[in-house]
Order: sequence, then structure tokens, then C-alpha cells
Amino acid sequence: MRRESALTNSTAGVSDVTPEDQLPAPVAEGVARRSAVAEEQAFLDVATARRDRLTSHLEVELSAAALDAMEQARQRMLRQQYDELRRAEEGLVFGRLDSRDGTVRHVGRVGLRDEGDGGEPLLVDWRAPAARPFYTATAGDPQGQARRRHIRTRGSTVVGVDDEPLDGTMTAELVGEGALLAALDQRRTGRMSTAISTLQREQDDIIRAEATGPLIVQGGPGTGKTVVALHRVAYLLFTYRKMADQAVLVLGPSPRFLQYIAQVLPALGETAVVSATCDTLLSGVQVGRDESRPLAEIKGRALWQATLESYVASLLPRPRELKLRWDGEFYVIPAATVAHALASAIQGRPYHRARAAFAEQLHLLLADVVAEQREALMDEMEEGFEDILAGVDRSMAHEHHATGTSTGSEIDGLLSEEEVQHLRSRIAENATIARFVEAWWPTLDAETLLGDLLTDPALLTRFAPQLSPEEITAVSAEPAAWASSDIALLDALAELLGEVDAPQPQGEFVADRARRQRGWVYGHVVVDEAQELSEMQWQMVLRRCPSRSITAVGDIDQAEAAHRHTSWAQAVQAAFGDRWTAAELTICYRTPREVMDLTAPVLKRAGSHNAPPRAVRSSGIVPWELTITPAELASAAVDAVRQLQKRWHGGTVGVIAPADRVAELLAVLSDVPVLTASQAKGLEWDATLLVDPQGIATEPRGWNGLYVALTRCTQELGQLLLTPRP
Repeated sequence: MRRESALTNSTAGVSDVTPEDQLPAPVAEGVARRSAVAEEQAFLDVATARRDRLTSHLEVELSAAALDAMEQARQRMLRQQYDELRRAEEGLVFGRLDSRDGTVRHVGRVGLRDEGDGGEPLLVDWRAPAARPFYTATAGDPQGQARRRHIRTRGSTVVGVDDEPLDGTMTAELVGEGALLAALDQRRTGRMSTAISTLQREQDDIIRAEATGPLIVQGGPGTGKTVVALHRVAYLLFTYRKMADQAVLVLGPSPRFLQYIAQVLPALGETAVVSATCDTLLSGVQVGRDESRPLAEIKGRALWQATLESYVASLLPRPRELKLRWDGEFYVIPAATVAHALASAIQGRPYHRARAAFAEQLHLLLADVVAEQREALMDEMEEGFEDILAGVDRSMAHEHHATGTSTGSEIDGLLSEEEVQHLRSRIAENATIARFVEAWWPTLDAETLLGDLLTDPALLTRFAPQLSPEEITAVSAEPAAWASSDIALLDALAELLGEVDAPQPQGEFVADRARRQRGWVYGHVVVDEAQELSEMQWQMVLRRCPSRSITAVGDIDQAEAAHRHTSWAQAVQAAFGDRWTAAELTICYRTPREVMDLTAPVLKRAGSHNAPPRAVRSSGIVPWELTITPAELASAAVDAVRQLQKRWHGGTVGVIAPADRVAELLAVLSDVPVLTASQAKGLEWDATLLVDPQGIATEPRGWNGLYVALTRCTQELGQLLLTPRP
């Protein structure tokens, strides 16, 4: 809809509607602000009423019974629209663009049109191309816009506006700086919220990037990696509707992290999403033990893919002459024929699918041999009895002509096509033939096979010659329960074996069907904390998205996993080669400048060649330290946490400690999360209490872990330093 704006000279954060030149500046500014709030309240009321009418209309339509498949598909589409509108109640409108030609566009969570079939756009969906200048226009590149307005709401009430003129008079570094900093200063709730009203230009560029291949996004702490990844999912599902038919997979580093982000995509109206960790991708398989870092590194290497392929190939049957019993007679299928059928059946198929294909061919081959042998027997019987049989044939032919009841072998000994087809069906349904196929080409179980391989040094030596004798000994000495690194191996083996039977999963929603099927192919995959994935885990990702429509976000300097790579090129080489695109987030929005100033020497000790991201906000709180003895730890931690909770009442406090200190702290701190640096990855709190930072630094890849631990707070960082243990 084209709406004329009343633009005058304005300043950031002050509305320029109805200026009062005759009033003192502070008074005029207040009048202008109140007028702007009233104007946006009026628009919000109109948009809310329109949304409510649409929601009510959809409720009526959804109450009707779906009679056929087409109507059911329409009901699913209506249900998605209804859910999207219902969830858009909070923050329905959050922005406005005033173009230089006088057009006014409001931007919000969903798109709305005015009443009527040909209604003009009332509210522009944040994902639509028309909304992009709201995130990307600057004074230097206004993109045809004269002003951007951020509208802050609480429920159905407008509580403030922040205006940015885009006429070249301002060069603000941030888009909607006032709204962004206000959002960052809010208390943390323990759940990530949407950021559609405060996305920045470098974030929006990544969100709207093409989804034609792997996109690897490097971003330091607080740069909004996860926000970008999740909003990219919402954008892609909105822009590429067919992607929703395949669902999107979001892989996170831990169940705690997935719980933290769980509300973001539903709040954005997206439900065609499956969330998991690499450890939970295989249904019915659970990690039952921890393992040493050296062992995890060994089993994460790319060499296992070829190892498992060779292992499964060795289990395929070898061509030989097959002798089968049918109707009391033995029939022979020559070795050459079997070899040809085997080669045709395998052709790159998984083990069990190849077996099914061979079984179908075997049924045909046996039916042909049976038919040929019967015909040969009839030929032998006819020799010497030609005159007698000729009379019998004439008689049978005359009877058939008169009654129409005799066919095929009843007349000339040759099986008709119908009789051959019936014979094939009988063979295919015969239990004895099925048992023969099962004995010669048995059904295999991935867990049993992997257990056999990993516990047998001879098999490892044969199929994994790249491993040293010491590495083979370490692998084969594993206990029975599965470790995290085994899941990727099981997944690879399950793919090579294939399903014995692959019924189509049922369910109303695509995400439910995708979640239940191991071999589901997703339209897009998002990987968060991607620097932690091993080479074999990257193969898990590729199997679920062979189109390589993948977005991976992470910080290579926060890597704590056992693998040895220290650059993205090393991390993804085995999976993608050189066919991937790099992007970078350079601005730290979350972590205050006072904390980020501590990170440069830590990064250097971690062996990083990267500069930490540039912090754009200050909390005004200098990080503090308290040195205590180990004996004082419990009481000092309790006191420090209580003080932080008091200062950040209504927000969140988190405690990070070395792994060997966590149990002691959990015993006295029951109302705050107490985590290792690895467990804290991707999380944030208003205040962080960092216990024994030197102890974290001495853990494997400890300087990377300390970098993570330092950067979890949005406001205040306190550290308890321990005197050396006696």
C-alpha cells in the first residue's frame, strides 16, 4: 500500500512527525515522540484487527472435515498459515520504511493484505525482498529510503520508536542502534528469542545468501551465529516453499543448546524443522560411555568411510553355481548366470537393496530354468511318438476350440506367458526359496557388524591398513557400549547396508515423518558449532543432504573436539573439497567490550591467527577477580553467585568450571547451571562466574575452552582464581 509520509528533518531516536518549532527543543522532541508513538499505535491496531479477522476465518475453515487427499493437503497449508498468524501476536509490527518517493511500508513478523481479494499490502513480511532495505540500507547506501523506524512494542501496545534518517547526515555503524542495544541490555531468560527486528547488515547478507552449496560462516563469540543460522532457516522456508516438503535439519552441539533455541523457529512460524545432535540422529541408538580424546580423534577420521565400504563389500556373496529345489526337483543356475545377476543387482546399491534386487532376478531365473527343463522333458517324451502325439494334440486342440478351457502346456507342453508369470509368483512367495536367499545372502545388523569390526584386530588390520598397530590396539580394546564417535560409524554402516524393508513414514507433518526415517533427505541442513564436527560426522551431514544445501556456523577458535584441524579448510576438506563458500561475522553484539578486551592473549595462546570480533557495546562493568584457596571454593562460589543473582535479578547467572570442579560446585549450587566450557558453548547469561580459569586452560585444547568461558556473559564477568594445589 502506498502511504504518504510526513518527513521533516530528524535525528536518530526522535520521531520527526508534527514538529513544534515554536516550543523549546526538549518539549518539541517529546511532542514529536508522542505523536510518532500514537501514529504507530494506530497502525498496530489496524494490523492486529486484520490479523485477528484472518485467524478467525482460518479457524472456521479448519473446522471443516477434510474429505480427500487434495482437501487434506489444503488443510495442512491452512493450518500452517493459522499457526503462523497465531504466533505473530507478539511483535506483529516492528519496523517502518519511508522511501524518498513518499511510499511507506511497515515491516513485521508476517505479511498481511488489506481487505478484499485485490487488497494492497498492509504489512510486509520480514523475509520478503521488499523488507530487505530495513536491514541493509545505510546513509551511504540508502537504497531509495529516506528513513528507517524501529517500533518497540509490549504486547499490543507501542512503547517507543527509534528513527534513523538515511539522507547522508548520519553514518551510524549499526542498523537501529537504539533498538539493538535496548534488546541486548534486556535480562536473559534462559531461552533464545527472535531477532528479526534488530538484525544487522552483515547478518542479513548471510541470511539471504543463495542456498546452492555449503556456506561456512565464521563468527567469534557474540556475533549472532546462531541467530543468523535460525533466521536463515525461516528465510529459506519462506522463499523456497518446496524446501518445506523435505524439511530442514538443525544440528546443535548438545541437548541443552537445542532446548535453549527451541522457541525461535516456532516463534517465526516454521514447523518443518527437525532438531538433533550428531549423537541423536540414529533412532534407537544411545551413547553409553565417554572415551579418551585420542580414541575419539582416531575414529573421527575420514579413512573409516573407505574402511566400512570395503568391509561391507567383503560380505557380499561370491558368484557360484546355485542348486535349488522346486516341486521335488533340483534345478541348477550356472555360475556365469549368477555372476551376471549379482553384478546387475549390486550396481552401487546398499547391501540389503542389492539382495532384494538379486532375489527378484533369482525368481525369474529359476522360473525360466523350470520352464526350459519342462519343455526339454516334453521334447524327449515326444521322440518316437510323433504320430500318436499328433493325434492327441489334434484332439486336445479340437476340445479347446469347443470349450475354451485348455491352454499352453496342456496342448503343446510349452508354458504360456500367463503360466510362466504364475510360476514366478509362486516362486517369489515360496518360503523355501526365501530361506535359501537368506542363508546365501543373510540379513545383517549394523550394530553387530560394527562391534565385530572394532573388537577384532585382524579385521581392523585388513580393512583399515592406515591405522598403526598401536591405534588398532587402542580401538579394539573398547568396551561394548557405544561412544559418541561410534554414532557416525554406525550411521555410515547403516547407509551401506540399507533398510531391509523401508516403509514410508506416516504422520501429518513433514518433520514428524523425517524424524522417524534414518534415510530422510532434507531440503537444507544447518550445523551450529560446526567446528566441533569430525570428518565422519560431516559425512553424516552429507548423507542427509546430498544436494549440499548446507549452512554451517561456528568459530574455529572455539574448537574443543579431539580432531586436529585448526582452520575451516582443514575441517571440511574431506567432505566438500574446495567446493564451499566462506562468510564471516565480524562484530560482537553480545559480549561487552570490557570482557572482549581480555580475549586477545587467550586466542594467541590457543594458536589462533584470527583477531577477536570487534565489540560494539559497553556494559560499564569491569571484570573482577577474587583469589581463594581450594578449601574456600564452595563458600566463595555460593557468595559470588548470590551477589550476581541480586545484581541481575530477573536475569540469569551461569557458572563455568573445569570438569574436575563441577561435581563439587553442583553440590552447593542447585539453582544455577554449573557447566564445563564445552557444555557452555553457544549459551549466554547476564552474568558469568568463571571458576579456576587456569584449570580450564590446562584441559585438552584448554585455551580454546577458556576463550569460550570468558565470552558467555552479556553484562558482568567474575572470576574465582585458585591458589595452586598443595
